[in-house]
Amino acid sequence: MLRELGRLILPSIFRRKKKKTKEEPVKKTDLEELCADDKETYDALFSVVFLDPRKIHVPMKQAAENAKKSEKEKDFVSARMWYEVAGGLAIYEGNVKKVIEYYGAAERVTGKKYPILKNPEKAVAKAQEYYKKYLQT
Repeated sequence: MLRELGRLILPSIFRRKKKKTKEEPVKKTDLEELCADDKETYDALFSVVFLDPRKIHVPMKQAAENAKKSEKEKDFVSARMWYEVAGGLAIYEGNVKKVIEYYGAAERVTGKKYPILKNPEKAVAKAQEYYKKYLQT
């Protein structure tokens, strides 16, 4: 009996106490704040918009050519990457037609679905708002 009592008491004496942590509110990103009222557009832009496309030193046309070349060589991973770069730069330029073309090609090459293709006009317009607000030149 004493032995059983010891097993119950001793572990609780040596057990570490759990630290209480204060839960801090999660800070929203700039894109989340901009798309606060439209989750569909946020989801469409989340993985495709470049936060600062000025740092990409490959022109959209060159990225598209690289993608087509990779696709001909059956290097679908590189083709997808280059189509996504070209599509991201098209978003920055506000060119909806090119966004559809490049993300459509990336989807065709890999089978990955891109939510931006559901409503590209709205997504590109929101991205333009983001760039005007956060990328002052």
